[in-house]
Amino acid sequence: MRDSGCGLALLAEGSQAGLDRLTRGEVAIAAIHLHATPDDDAANPAAIRAEPGLFDAVVIGFARREQGLLMAPGNPLALAGIASAVEKRARFARRQQGAGAQLLLTSLMARDDVPDGRMVMAEGVCATGQDLALAIRTGRADCGIASRAIAAAFGLDFLPLVWEHVDLVMRRRTYFEPATQTLLAWMRRPDMAARARELGGYDLARSGEVRLNR
Repeated sequence: MRDSGCGLALLAEGSQAGLDRLTRGEVAIAAIHLHATPDDDAANPAAIRAEPGLFDAVVIGFARREQGLLMAPGNPLALAGIASAVEKRARFARRQQGAGAQLLLTSLMARDDVPDGRMVMAEGVCATGQDLALAIRTGRADCGIASRAIAAAFGLDFLPLVWEHVDLVMRRRTYFEPATQTLLAWMRRPDMAARARELGGYDLARSGEVRLNR
């Protein structure tokens, strides 16, 4: 957002909270990564279709990104996945209810048939992926779900689990506003591709694609 110069401010609250604010008219755009199943490419558009308050919504692809299990450097607990972490009583850093990463964790547990009652949760709730990584880095938690880019930025070990769509949801009238057009234009420039390579774990093949137009 900063690099694009679009002038839009950011509020990090999680995917569902963003959609709720968009429905109430409190934000211009919601960035979402929802999950019905871990590998469901249609989860974001399906959620918008099911929301009657977003009858005039447009869903624009931002990027696909790699999500996985973040662990302390060197993976001292020798975690091999979600089931392994639960079995070894590793402390999971958690995101707020409705955050895409938390929805993904729930889906992964269901896929691996892991009872959620056996999971050990670290103290507190992490508002962002960066907060989750910091909890692991400082020893408050042993593992958690976030992107490869976050793991690299904080020097954490990363076990890849799934690729997901991050999409931008807005009302049709917002699509044509100058700030939105500035952001979308930046997404087509080499700057975004360079930034994605720098961060790692991003695929821009469908960036800018209209994934739903209600």
